[in-house]
Amino acid sequence: MDIADVKKELSSDEKLLESAFKLETIYKKYKFVIWGVVIALILFFAGTKIAEAMKQARLEEANNAFLTLQTKADDANALATLKEKNPALYELFTFSQAAKKQDTKTLTALESSSNEVVSDASRYTAAAIEKKPVDSKLYKEMALLEEAYLALKNGDAKKAKSKLELIGERSSLATLAKLLEHATLLKAK
Repeated sequence: MDIADVKKELSSDEKLLESAFKLETIYKKYKFVIWGVVIALILFFAGTKIAEAMKQARLEEANNAFLTLQTKADDANALATLKEKNPALYELFTFSQAAKKQDTKTLTALESSSNEVVSDASRYTAAAIEKKPVDSKLYKEMALLEEAYLALKNGDAKKAKSKLELIGERSSLATLAKLLEHATLLKAK
């Protein structure tokens, strides 16, 4: 080995030591920040996993309560658990039970639900049970068909025809609308 090779080797060792000293200086200067970031990351990921586990456990409890209610609809404990663990599913279950029992009081209470689907379906179902016209986003065409039927029943063929004309030809209710429109023409004569 000649002196040039030794100098190169010493020079690279010096650079390595210099880099190590720089890292040590940076570490000493920012060690609290570095450890803070590391601890924050660990806490964030641990917290996320714990929150997911808690959410999963809450959903499992709600699902078990819902399954219990499917077989025994009057189970107060299952109903309370469902209401606490999954309020949206509780509202949906309450709606289905009220619709099945034609409980207009409960349906009217559900009309103020924050869930638009439950609210609209409750309003429509309560009106259908009471045979009253109603505005509905979900059941718009069905509501129009019912309004036309009620108008026809009350002898107002013109109003019935105007309601039926609002139901499009592509609607699944178009055939019923045409039949009812035909009935309005017969009644008008």
